[in-house]
Amino acid sequence: MAHVSLMGNLRQYTGGIAELDVEASNIRQLFRKLGETFPELAPHLEDGLAVAIDGQIYKDTLLEPISEASEVFILPQIAGG
Repeated sequence: MAHVSLMGNLRQYTGGIAELDVEASNIRQLFRKLGETFPELAPHLEDGLAVAIDGQIYKDTLLEPISEASEVFILPQIAGG
């Protein structure tokens, strides 16, 4: 299972859980499973999150593959100007 870390304010939607292991083959499947587990998190998974998979940062890559050994960081969108 991929090891997933939720960064920033995303933890407020998971009851404080910041890390968990999830079985998924791509980011879309990972987001679906996270949304099923944490319904309050689900709407925020579509808000332009950045995702780092094994040290590589991606944006809007729902079909990006992940493996059982992957380390995935989900980061909220950072506002800037």
